[in-house]
Amino acid sequence: MTTRKSKLFSGMDIRRLRRWLLLFFLAIAIPTVLLIYQTYSQLKWESFHQQRVLAEELSERIESRFSQIIDVEQARPFTDYAFLNLAGDPAANFLQRSPLSEFPLGSSIPGLTGYFQVGAAGDLSTPYIPVDSSNLGNYGISAAELRERNALQEGIYQILSQNRLLDEAGASGGKTAVDKRRLNEQEFNAPVAMEKDEARNRELVASDRRQAEKQKPVRSQAAFDQLEQAAPKKISKSTGLLGRVDDLQLAEDYDKESPAGLKKQDKSAIAENKARKELSTLPIISEETTGLARDMPAFTEDEVTLPASEAVPRVGISTFESEIDPLVFSQLDSGHFVLFRKVWRNGERIIQGLLIEQDVFLGRVINTTFQKTSLSLASNLLVAYRGDVISVYSGRSSRDYLSGSREFNQLSGQVLYRSRLNEPFAELELLFNINSLPPGPGAGVVGWLSVILMLILSLGFFLMYRLAARQILLARQQQDFVSAVSHELKTPLTSIRMYGEMLKQGWAAEDKKHEYYEYIYTESERLTRLINNVLQLARMSRNEQQASLSINSVEELIALVESKVSSQIERAGFELKLECSTDVSLNIDVDWFTQIVLNLVDNAIKFSMDANNKTIDISCRQLRDNTIIFSVRDYGPGIEKEQMKSIFKLFYRTENEATRNTIGTGIGLALVNQMTRAMGGSIDVVNKHPGAEFRLSFPVYPLSR
Repeated sequence: MTTRKSKLFSGMDIRRLRRWLLLFFLAIAIPTVLLIYQTYSQLKWESFHQQRVLAEELSERIESRFSQIIDVEQARPFTDYAFLNLAGDPAANFLQRSPLSEFPLGSSIPGLTGYFQVGAAGDLSTPYIPVDSSNLGNYGISAAELRERNALQEGIYQILSQNRLLDEAGASGGKTAVDKRRLNEQEFNAPVAMEKDEARNRELVASDRRQAEKQKPVRSQAAFDQLEQAAPKKISKSTGLLGRVDDLQLAEDYDKESPAGLKKQDKSAIAENKARKELSTLPIISEETTGLARDMPAFTEDEVTLPASEAVPRVGISTFESEIDPLVFSQLDSGHFVLFRKVWRNGERIIQGLLIEQDVFLGRVINTTFQKTSLSLASNLLVAYRGDVISVYSGRSSRDYLSGSREFNQLSGQVLYRSRLNEPFAELELLFNINSLPPGPGAGVVGWLSVILMLILSLGFFLMYRLAARQILLARQQQDFVSAVSHELKTPLTSIRMYGEMLKQGWAAEDKKHEYYEYIYTESERLTRLINNVLQLARMSRNEQQASLSINSVEELIALVESKVSSQIERAGFELKLECSTDVSLNIDVDWFTQIVLNLVDNAIKFSMDANNKTIDISCRQLRDNTIIFSVRDYGPGIEKEQMKSIFKLFYRTENEATRNTIGTGIGLALVNQMTRAMGGSIDVVNKHPGAEFRLSFPVYPLSR
C-alpha cells in the first residue's frame, strides 16, 4: 500500500495536483450550489404563497368591513333621511328625531361628510335641518348648533352642485333653501316678528319650484344614473388620479394560475342585492311647508294633536309604501365617494345617499388594517377605482413606491394578489405588489448550513491539497534521499575497495601505504556516521529510542567533542578553534550530544570548502537565565534567509539533487533538531558574514561542580 502511494505521488507534481483538486472541487461545489439555489427558490415560492394567503385573508377582512358598512346603510329605512320620525305604533303619535339627525356626526363610517336626499323635483334636503323651523328650541337645537348644521348642509349642497348632481331646479331650490336657513336663525331668535315673512318665503319657494318643474325636466335624477354607467376616465393630473392600472406594467411572473390573481365576484352575493318594499310612516307638520310629504301622496292620513307642553302645530300622519333599490357606489369628480339609492313611490324617484371623504375613508378602512399586518413588510397596496389608481399605501420597511412622483407609469413589481370587492363596491380593486419577500421559516437554517457546508468544503479541499502537496514533496525527498544515500555509499566504498586491492596486491609504494590506510579509515568513519544517522532517524521516527540523560560537566563534554572532531577537521584541511571556560553541569545524553556536534562540524566543513578562512569555531557561553549556548561556526557563504526555516526539515537540501556540488543526505540537520529537542534544548542558526553559526541552547543543571 505504501509503495502504491509513493508511486502515485511520485509521478505527480504540484501543478497537476492543483488541477485535479480544482476539478474535483468544482465537481462537488457546482451541484451543491445548484442544490442550495433550488432550495432557496422553493423557499421563495413558499414565502410567496404564504404572503398570498395573507393577502387573501386581508382582502376578506377589508371586504367584511365594507360589508358591515353596506349592510347597515342598506337596511336603513326610508324615513331615517327625514329630521323627525314616528316612533313605535303610529297611533301613539310619538315623535322622535331621526338617527341620522345626530350632530356632530357620529357615524361608524370613517370620513363621512353627511347624508342627503334629492326629491323628485330635484330639491335637496338633509336630516340635519327640521322642516318646522319655528320650534327649534323644542328639538334641543341652539342658535350656534343651528349655524353649524346649516354650514354642514351648505357643504353637502356645494359638493353635489360642483359635481353636477343638482339640476337648475335643484340649484334654485337650494339657493332659496339657504336663504330660508338664514331666516330660520332669525326666527329662532325672534319667531313672532318673522312669522309673516316666513310664510311669504315658503310660498315663494313653492312657487319657484312649481314654475321650474313646468319649464324644464329634472336633470339631477339623470346625473345619478350616469354615475352608474360612467366609463373609465383618462389619466389627468387635474383630477387627482395617480394613473391607470393598465399603465403600471406590473410583472406577473409569479402568477400562473389566473391573470394577476384577480378574484372573481361572488355572484350569489350580487344576486341577493335586489330592491325591497317597505311600509313607511312620516309626520306632517304643516301642509304647505312639507315639500317631502306633498311630493309623496299618502295612502292614509289622520290628524292628531300633540300634548300642549310641546307647543307645536297640529301634526298629520302620512303612511305610504315605497320600493328601495340597492345602494350604488361611485366616485365624484371632486374625489368624494358617494353611496346612494333610488326610492320609488307612485312612479316618482327620490335619491337618498351619503358623501364620504375618499382619503379618510380608505385610510381608516384599508390602510390601517394593512399596516397592522406582516404583509406590509413584504408588499405595497394599491387601491384602484374603475381601473384608475386612487391611493397607494407603501409597506413599513419599503422605500417610497412613488419615488417622489405621482406618476405611476414607472411602477413595476410582481403582482402578489388582486381582488375586487363585492357589490356595491365592485369598482374598487385591491392590488398587492411584492416589495421584498421575507425569508421563509427554513431560510435561516438553509443559509447557515450553506455557509457551513461551503466552509467545510473549502477547508477540506485546502487540507487535502496541503496533505497531498506534502506527500508529493515527501516522495520527492525520499527519492532524493535514496539517490543521496546511494551516492554517499557508493563513492567511498568504491574508493575503499580500490585502495584495499592496491594494498592487497602490493601495488602501493611504502611511502603511500600510510596515506591509503588513512583514507580508508577516514571514509570508513564517514560511512559509519552516515549509517548511524540513518539508523538513529529510523529509531526516533518509530519512537523506539529515548535520550539516556546523565549529569555531565561542560568541561568533560568539550574534551570529548575535541577528541572526536579534531582529526576530522585536520583531515579536511581545516583548523579547529575551541573556546569554552564555563564550569557548569548539564543533564544530557553524551552520545547524542557528540553526534550532534559531529553533524554540525561535518555540515560546516561541507559548505565552507571553498572559503578563504578554513576555520571551524566551537565555543560556549553561559547566559543570565541559567542556560548555556554551544556555537559551531564556519566562514563559508552562509545561508539564505528563505532557507533558514527549512534546513531543519527532513530530507531538505539547499541544492538541487541533480546539480549539487556537496555531499550529504539531507537528514543530518533534521536529526540534530530532533535530538536537541528530545534532550530539552533548542537549536537556531544565524548568519555571521561571513559564514553561519549554529547555536545549541541547553538549561544548566541546578547542581554545579
